[in-house]
Amino acid sequence: MCGIAGMFDLSGQREAPVGVVPAMAQAIYHRGPDEDGFLERPGLHLANRRLSIVGLADGKQPISNEDRTVWTVFNGELYDYPEKKPQLEAKGHVFRTHTDTELLPHLWEEYREKMFEQVRGQFAYCIWDSRTNEVVLARDRAGICPLFYTVVKRDGTTWLLFASEMKALFASGMVERKADLQGLNHVFSFFAMPGPTTVFDGIKCLVPGRYLHFKLGSETTAEQATTQKTYWQVTYPDNGHEDYGADEKKVVDGFEQVLFQAVQRRLRADVPVVSYLSGGVDSSLIVAMANKALGRPIPTFTVSVKSKGMDEASEALQTARHLGCDPVVVDCGHDTLRTGYPELIRAAEFPVVDTSCLGLLHLARSVHQHGYKVVLTGEGADEWLGGYSWFKINKLAGWADKIPGVPLGYALRKLFLAATGTPSFPYSAYRRTQRDMGGHNGWTDLYGVMSTNKLRFFAGAARDTILGRPALDDVELSPDLNRWHPFHRQMYFGARIMLPGHLLASKGDRIGMHSSVEGRYAFLDEDVVSYMANLHPRWKLRGVMRDKFVERLVAERWLPKEVAWRRKKMFRAPMDTWSSANRGTAPGGGWIDQVLSPESLARTGYFDAAAVARARDQLSRPGRGLGRTSLEMGLTAVTATQLWHHLYLGGGLCDLPQSGQ
Repeated sequence: MCGIAGMFDLSGQREAPVGVVPAMAQAIYHRGPDEDGFLERPGLHLANRRLSIVGLADGKQPISNEDRTVWTVFNGELYDYPEKKPQLEAKGHVFRTHTDTELLPHLWEEYREKMFEQVRGQFAYCIWDSRTNEVVLARDRAGICPLFYTVVKRDGTTWLLFASEMKALFASGMVERKADLQGLNHVFSFFAMPGPTTVFDGIKCLVPGRYLHFKLGSETTAEQATTQKTYWQVTYPDNGHEDYGADEKKVVDGFEQVLFQAVQRRLRADVPVVSYLSGGVDSSLIVAMANKALGRPIPTFTVSVKSKGMDEASEALQTARHLGCDPVVVDCGHDTLRTGYPELIRAAEFPVVDTSCLGLLHLARSVHQHGYKVVLTGEGADEWLGGYSWFKINKLAGWADKIPGVPLGYALRKLFLAATGTPSFPYSAYRRTQRDMGGHNGWTDLYGVMSTNKLRFFAGAARDTILGRPALDDVELSPDLNRWHPFHRQMYFGARIMLPGHLLASKGDRIGMHSSVEGRYAFLDEDVVSYMANLHPRWKLRGVMRDKFVERLVAERWLPKEVAWRRKKMFRAPMDTWSSANRGTAPGGGWIDQVLSPESLARTGYFDAAAVARARDQLSRPGRGLGRTSLEMGLTAVTATQLWHHLYLGGGLCDLPQSGQ
């Protein structure tokens, strides 16, 4: 993958200010250290930072069609390039390079907006057609590759700026850094940033499966240029029309076939490919299939979280030995968390609550240090095959919400929260959430408890703003939600919110590309996603405990049975490092006390200093359970938000250097 950036005068007339776009490109140097490229014309300036993976010798961007009338800058991979290129050549298109990027200008020439039906893979790109002065900015279906944009006015000219990372927008010197409290609402509601809202005021994220399409000219307005259009969205069959799969062998064979083909496609590269390997079934199956496709063991990389009950290294090494792989193990513990968390926030650009992301940051660095650029990953299966705990919670506790007119479910949850010392939202908020989500949803049983930290920690005007607008109002939920099986309604929130907003944001692209490493996701292949979505829920969760059922049946053919049916561990690094018990004694942790001090909390104005102090003291005492986990995640979110503010908004909250971009 690469990094892209650029700016457009919406009137299509003014020259871009000197040095602005080169500065934007330099800010994302880590995304493409191999080479850079620029295109400057009246009304626009485009840039690319290239991580060369396909077409090493002749893939320099921007790239055009044969008559140099359609130009593109591209981040990602188009895995069906070998098949698509001859199809376009048969239609008269002439190719000059050996890179998949060159597909894009020709696809635009041939299909225009219908090109999205032909574009497969992971991507974010910009196309400019000089003949019509049209611009297209697009993002892939799953949201693997990010794309951010903003509109600014300067000397009477309206500019649209875009980039793979927000730090490039700031490097332009034209974009003001200001917090968007609704973005922080998303962090505390979803523990994710699904888009289009971000934590920076005025900056939007292109939602997966959407694009911008506008024409440069005197009549073009900022609203027209920034209206997101949908070419694909998460969907499921109508309730009762799923593939029930009476023939088990046929269902399992079908899933095995599409997944193996997806792995094969993701091994296409002009550089070596390696793989992440945890102790779970997802990455283990990907590694086993990669070995077969390559005809040899693939090198593997495993993170070892040094905390009791969270370390999967022994299970991963067992699988590596079984498959004949040569594993690299990267350690991650409390000291690593304290010293490395600032780097994680710099890379992700928003407050990251899931501390396990730091382990993946170190994994990617190790991949880079060993001389590799491309890594396979098993992420993405849980969202589409019911692998998360909330699906099981719903099966066990969902009955309480099925009695018409009786708020039994709310009453039981309120009693539980009260018993654990956790605040609760009023029934009106609970009822509205249920209505917006199409009924009871296991996703809210977990994240609803976590979101109570908004009540616990926010203070003053920030509290009023955040509690005044539900985060779900920004997500633009599918109008088809009520047509789906109740189980698929739950899955939708994983695919729409957690997948792009957490897994692919704070664990995926930004974390890997921070070390110039591209992640590839076989479970997010278009054919695999379609196959999984169409299956009846019984192939995803059988009974209460047998999650990812069809995948595990496939895994039995490739792995030892104990690996195929190994229960999922919530890959999470220790979070009690923020407690007052560690105050002043932990190496590299001085910044924690500083950002959580009453003075720093007062300076940002987000949080109640007394509530933060109580939480730190409470977490210094032994304990366990969902109530404690909620408190841990809440305090982690507070700490991450304070740190983010310091790094990006010049808060002066601690001794750490602020972000340079």
